[in-house]
Amino acid sequence: MFKKVLIANRGEIARRIIRTCKRLNIQTVAVYSEADANSLHVRDADEAYCIGKPPVAQSYLNIDSILEVAAQSGAEAIHPGYGLLSENATFAKRCTEAGFTFIGPSAEVIASMGSKLEARKTMKAAGVPIVEGVETPVQDVAEAIDIASRLGYPIMLKASAGGGGIGMQLVENDEELVKAFEGNQKRAQSFFGDGTMYMERFIANPHHVEVQIIADTDGNIVPLFERECSIQRRNQKVVEEAPSPFISEETRQRMLDASVKAVQHIGYVNAGTIEYLVDDQQNFYFLEMNTRLQVEHPVTEEITKLDLVEEQLKIAAQQPLTFTRDSIQRQGHAIEVRIYAENPTTFFPSPGTITELVLPTGEGVRHECGVETGTVVTPFYDPMISKLVVWGATREIACERLIQALQEYKIEGIQTNIPMLLKTVIHEQFLKGYTTTKFVEDYYLPQLT
Repeated sequence: MFKKVLIANRGEIARRIIRTCKRLNIQTVAVYSEADANSLHVRDADEAYCIGKPPVAQSYLNIDSILEVAAQSGAEAIHPGYGLLSENATFAKRCTEAGFTFIGPSAEVIASMGSKLEARKTMKAAGVPIVEGVETPVQDVAEAIDIASRLGYPIMLKASAGGGGIGMQLVENDEELVKAFEGNQKRAQSFFGDGTMYMERFIANPHHVEVQIIADTDGNIVPLFERECSIQRRNQKVVEEAPSPFISEETRQRMLDASVKAVQHIGYVNAGTIEYLVDDQQNFYFLEMNTRLQVEHPVTEEITKLDLVEEQLKIAAQQPLTFTRDSIQRQGHAIEVRIYAENPTTFFPSPGTITELVLPTGEGVRHECGVETGTVVTPFYDPMISKLVVWGATREIACERLIQALQEYKIEGIQTNIPMLLKTVIHEQFLKGYTTTKFVEDYYLPQLT
């Protein structure tokens, strides 16, 4: 096992990784921007180094600075967390070339799944169901209109290098497509440095269900069940739970089997997630693969009683999995909600100083928190500041604990999405376990008018 690991991230996920490393007696190295000098993850780590000014391009995305710190500190491995550089194939490659173990899949696999067009082709070859669409880049508006006439409206216009809903738009007719194509192409080029666009048939009102997988260097692959992630705003998840209350056991097993085939086909190693859209008839279609630890990994940990960060570290250290698909049993139900520093009506970020923070306690309640009283939430980073996770022997118990915890959660000085989350989890559609990606649009937003 490694003696020292650098965490190339910040906030709650950096603290989460540090916690497991400490339990395993692994020394930790934190990196931070000038804006994060007083952050909790800096205090938690055994060593901490400033890597630049507040903007991410000058700090957390500065590969040269991170690798320089890794060498200076004597770190043996680098854990990227999620977001930032976690799915950057160049970063993974440079870590390896510099002599550090990258805690994640190979740079080649990251690159293959980073292009959604290439990922579609790969999954189709692996026998995983995909949504009907194009297999090559859409060159211009004229070609887009021709494709839409064959697929039939409505269609989804997507950025091949996209994520978080950026560069993605539902289009209902030719006029909308003309307007959307150029705008989304420019947006994708700006955010990802790649304006490649493609198109898929639109699946109306789908459920978003994903499978957590873990695979070691010996070829052992274990699917760790699924998570329901349908409740989203701006195409970004805000509520996740495991297991999914929507899919049947038959669908579950077919989805797990498909995910194993996908991982085998690409030679994937470490933790990863295969995401699917599921229609009301429980047909499922590949959406994308996240080649990293997910934000919502704690709900899988709660129902499997595994530490996924520990498993990542062991795999990166060439240790085989000590469990199999048959030996892992689901235990109870877990739900996670993401706490954002944002206006609960407009969803715009709400930077400022947290003047008071009181975290709820109680049986089955877990926090992954990156802030404290006095923390200054800056506009430089993603506004997610913590995650509230609950576990219960049944979904009903988990829901009760979640509602109670959200009612007790207190954060002053900034706006948060807690009012939105509370309205969501007491809604009858959520309580009966039937939510789709249109939940916020259909049930939450109408309450505001």
